Amino acid sequence: MLPIDEIGERAGIGVGHLVPYGRSKAKLDMDFVDSLRERPRGKLVLVTAMSPTPAGEGKTTVAIGLTDAMNRQGKRASVCLREPSLGPCFGLKGGAAGGGMSQVVPMEDINLHFTGDMNAIGAAHNLLAAMIDNYIHWSNDIRLDLRRVTWKRVVDINDRQLRQVVTGIGGPANGYPMEGGFDITVASEVMAIFCLARDLADLQQRLGRIVIGYTREQQPVTASQLQAQGAMTALLRDALAPNLVQTLENNPAFIHGGPFANIAHGCNSIIATDTALRLSDYVVTEAGFGADLGAEKFFNIKCRKSGMSPDAVVMVATVRALKMHGGVPRSELGREDVAAVQRGLENLGRHIRNTGQFGVPQVVAINHFSADTRAEIDAIVAYVEQRGVEAYVCTHWADGGAGAEALAEAVTELCEAGHAQFRTLYDDGMSLWEKARTVARAVYGADDIDADQRIRDQFEQFEQAGYGDFPVCMAKTQYSFSTDPALLGAPSNHRVKVRELALAAGAEFLVVLCGDIMRMPGLPRRPAANNIFVNESGQIEGLF
Repeated sequence: MLPIDEIGERAGIGVGHLVPYGRSKAKLDMDFVDSLRERPRGKLVLVTAMSPTPAGEGKTTVAIGLTDAMNRQGKRASVCLREPSLGPCFGLKGGAAGGGMSQVVPMEDINLHFTGDMNAIGAAHNLLAAMIDNYIHWSNDIRLDLRRVTWKRVVDINDRQLRQVVTGIGGPANGYPMEGGFDITVASEVMAIFCLARDLADLQQRLGRIVIGYTREQQPVTASQLQAQGAMTALLRDALAPNLVQTLENNPAFIHGGPFANIAHGCNSIIATDTALRLSDYVVTEAGFGADLGAEKFFNIKCRKSGMSPDAVVMVATVRALKMHGGVPRSELGREDVAAVQRGLENLGRHIRNTGQFGVPQVVAINHFSADTRAEIDAIVAYVEQRGVEAYVCTHWADGGAGAEALAEAVTELCEAGHAQFRTLYDDGMSLWEKARTVARAVYGADDIDADQRIRDQFEQFEQAGYGDFPVCMAKTQYSFSTDPALLGAPSNHRVKVRELALAAGAEFLVVLCGDIMRMPGLPRRPAANNIFVNESGQIEGLF
């Protein structure tokens, strides 16, 4: 690793504009960030993927490898990624710093505590929870209904035991007994606001608009009515500055904010992406899980709120994942099976079609594994070419940027051709119900959405309360286009069950929870944490 001030110089950031966190990571001075606002933006490239499987797809490694490849070709390119959550790190998925020769470093720091942003977001969220309970304890002159408090607590660990809890037991000195619960920190509205805010002033205003519950007359109560937004902003002040680290090839990486895409909007912060765009000719960013989740929200929420317009999309696929969508169990993925790849390609094809609706040209990156055969790769190339898209085999895991140079050339050509005609999937003026319905039909391949009368009434109530121009943030399983995680491939003629709505008034979107998706995941039978330890030399092992 190079000293972080050298990486800053490569990115056009003077030493005086960095706030070092040790020798290898730093935050940018916010005055410097603000000074960039008048500069033109560079080209924006989104890396997304087919529906994820346990076999792996590798959006993050592709994004890093592509960035390194562009720099090898003389381009000023940087990568913008999300901060990892401890939930997946210790759970099933592992970290989110890439892998092989396409990593951001220091990997252990990034995957664990990093610069403390995640802790600050959790602290700000839980401060509001404490202030709600304190307000009820001492006065409650607003007549906040204890049965209608919607603000839960958060913790950045997968912990199913905390999904539903009862607090305040033990007598009057401990407050009022109330039913509550915990979400994972990355599902917090504070995280969403953090990633969508333009600056500190915007952050504070958005925090004040958070709806924390309702009165007995069912009128919304906001954080500003409890005078909580100022202290919350104080906890987040330093965290709001973007983080700078580097790839293994010493290129700039901005890592900031980390909402999941299955239960939140799945994109890194607008501030980090916009800063990178002002400093770089090309910025590569990724959105979480498959294109039906991360990419859809990147386009319909992040781009809508920021005014960003992507120039190209990279769709990541692997032979292994295609085989799983084609019905092959994980234990048999090492055996050549062209027929299974061809069956699984319907999943990739659906994603290509869906992404095309947003008017941004795309290419397919085949993330290469050593067991992949020529026949299997040829099947992918032939399939996507029939759909007017080119595919490129990428060996960045083993070869770093050198393994993604063909992809880099293709992406650069797409960006410079200027063919992108970006558009969102729906207009602000469409009803909330129709927005959710549009995503379900146009992206998930569903016939329609279903909801009981209580949920239908809520849609209308949010419309009448003035939230009708909000986009929708669909929360559903990442493993399928449907709400059934076992239904792989590209299912059609299914229906999407809307189970719950959650208003994010500060983030300015409506969370639509579908199927059995949870905002607090649980650990698997054998979590990744079982294999993580510190060796005799004080080095962390088992973190991936």
